[in-house]
Amino acid sequence: MECNMSTLERDILIRIQEHGIPNRLLAHVNGAVKGPGEDGKIGAEVSTYNRLWTLARNLWWTWQPEVARLFRELDPIRWRQLAHNPVALLSEFSLERLDQRVNELVLRSQINYAFRRLKEYLGSDATWGAIHASVLRVRPVAYFSAEFGLHESLPIYSGGLGVLAGDHVKSASDLGVPLVGVGLFYSKGYFLQRLNKEGWQHEESLAVDAAQLPLEPAFGPNGEPLVIKIETRQGSIAARIWELHVGRCRLLLLDSNVEGNQPEDRKLTAHLYDGDNRMRIRQELLLAVGGVRALRALSIDPGVFHLNEGHSAFVPLEIIRERMNREGLSFASARSQVAGQTVFTTHTPVLAGHDRFSPELVEENLGPLRDALGLSREQLLGLGKVRSEDQSELFCMTVLALKLSRWANAVSALHGRVSRDMWSGLWPGRAAEEVPIGHITNGVHAPSWIAPAMHELYDRNLGPDWERRSGEPEVWAGISRVVDGELWETHQVLKGRLIDFVRRRLARQSERRGDRSAVEAARQALSPEALTIGFARRSATYKRSTLLLRMLDRLDGLVNDPVRPVQIIFAGKAHPRDEQGKTLLREIVQLTMDPRFAGRVVFIEDYDIDVGRHLVQGVDVWLNTPRRPFEASGTSGMKVVLNGGLNLSVIDGWWAEAYDGSNGFAIGRGEAHRDPEVQDARDAEDLYRTLGQEVIPLYYERDIDGLPRAWIARMKWAIRTLGWRFNSDRMVMDYLGQCYQPAAGGLSCDMNRGASLVSRW
Repeated sequence: MECNMSTLERDILIRIQEHGIPNRLLAHVNGAVKGPGEDGKIGAEVSTYNRLWTLARNLWWTWQPEVARLFRELDPIRWRQLAHNPVALLSEFSLERLDQRVNELVLRSQINYAFRRLKEYLGSDATWGAIHASVLRVRPVAYFSAEFGLHESLPIYSGGLGVLAGDHVKSASDLGVPLVGVGLFYSKGYFLQRLNKEGWQHEESLAVDAAQLPLEPAFGPNGEPLVIKIETRQGSIAARIWELHVGRCRLLLLDSNVEGNQPEDRKLTAHLYDGDNRMRIRQELLLAVGGVRALRALSIDPGVFHLNEGHSAFVPLEIIRERMNREGLSFASARSQVAGQTVFTTHTPVLAGHDRFSPELVEENLGPLRDALGLSREQLLGLGKVRSEDQSELFCMTVLALKLSRWANAVSALHGRVSRDMWSGLWPGRAAEEVPIGHITNGVHAPSWIAPAMHELYDRNLGPDWERRSGEPEVWAGISRVVDGELWETHQVLKGRLIDFVRRRLARQSERRGDRSAVEAARQALSPEALTIGFARRSATYKRSTLLLRMLDRLDGLVNDPVRPVQIIFAGKAHPRDEQGKTLLREIVQLTMDPRFAGRVVFIEDYDIDVGRHLVQGVDVWLNTPRRPFEASGTSGMKVVLNGGLNLSVIDGWWAEAYDGSNGFAIGRGEAHRDPEVQDARDAEDLYRTLGQEVIPLYYERDIDGLPRAWIARMKWAIRTLGWRFNSDRMVMDYLGQCYQPAAGGLSCDMNRGASLVSRW
């Protein structure tokens, strides 16, 4: 390690002192002592301690299963109890105890190897981005998102939007695309989901301790922690900056729980998506304007500003203010320049899902910024309206983002069409197909979601560099070389692991509710031999989590078939204020208590990345039942494909451009009825027909060796045709070529070029 002491090394020294290591041995932190004797032994201990801490403080380990295994082996029980958090785990080890454990397990050489791999990864310039993203080396992408789902131990996400953002950052790191993420540090996360005996969801707060996370405070030139401030009509909001390393990328997280803030503002970054509209707009002001100021405080000058959903739509306003102040430009000139550097990704195909604020809230919180921009109250409000002069229209963050961004995209082809129709009013006189909103279909970070057993199978069959080239179609052709029995047995192992996980969680849920009679039954739930269907979604009405429950007699027949049984694992959270979503959850939970379905239909509490990982790696079939066309993309089904599972989905979102008739199963024919009840009834009927006539017979059709050859062929074809396409490496490559490079090149904002933009995308 370098001679200059980093924040990490200072932290390690403090920890060593706390564990009673004599001062004369502190020099060994940098591995200086190499000779024999007592001092040499202590030097080796400190070096191992130091290297484990270095590994723990970069989230690169989260997509390196062999590194995660090192932490797990130190103490498997505490590893699970601490939500797989290596920082929290290592904090419990003294230097002596750690050294003893490392020696017992003969881990030192593996730790050294993992440490060298991390250093080589961080230091390598032999990346795809080094060639293709050189324009961003000096001025990187600044990626703004209200949530980042990187790992279950860092609970600053609620669902798919955050997990997508996390996968985006990880792929940017792997590809070597210079990118800095900007978000908020939620000290109480989203919420813990607990279900009572009647099946109603209750929310419990998390306690997220920054000291137990791989965070470092950002320091200024004077050595003091950096704090940014934002002025509002009601005073200023201050926030400290935390830094987090995700492979080669950095993530900046703003934390408003600092002295000097009003009590209400100290709570701004407590919970994700909590509070009323006033708290929401102040959170979004902090994310966007505060995020830009955090970048400046750290001397980061982005060439591209990527707004992941409308929560960060205030970003361009702050950049415009800077340009006007620095270059003496008019608002119109600065707006044109800034829009040319701004990329906006919309994720919400439902009008009600876009943030809207009253004129009073906008003025209270953006008044000082409006003054600096030289805009009247009406001019600023008009930027957030489809009809600028309409006094009754609320200020919409998505409208603001669309008006201030040169590059706008949806997250699937169908979602692009829906978005162009939805926002066509912003371009009156244009046909919907000419509206300048393109699409870049989402993808998932393969190394983060592929089970270790599947990873090993791919290592043997896809080539030594398959992971680095996972966004290329040629790589996945190697799946055809996999022996059917090998693929099936690997899948069966993962399915068994899922069932063990579900049984443990069900037993804990029963114990927590004081239902002792259900604990033993939970430990016997599910069968490794039965066709296993997974359904895990945010409990929103349009996702129709209860579609399968519309015909309980038919469901009874499927679940309890003595020859070809089916079992279903449900998971998902409802927003704390979504009573309809909670009602849907209660309906599912009560079904699991019905004697006809007990042990065959189960619900897992507290859906998070850990639960999701087990589900997507172990199910036979992933069920998705949105009411078309309200699924913007959907990424969980993409993760299932990478692990050999098959999708059974409405033809919506990503599945509308993925399904080819042989790589999964479809519900319906991609049609939507004006009457939701009619559509739901049709889709439910088609769901049961597809299960009964296609899915179940194919799964249980076995040859003399007990292998479902036709099912395995479909597994292989799904992996081959979908693994590269719905991959976040491919996604980031698309963003670079279609958005980042032209934006960094300074193309002007000419909204009349929208038609050609759409045709290119």
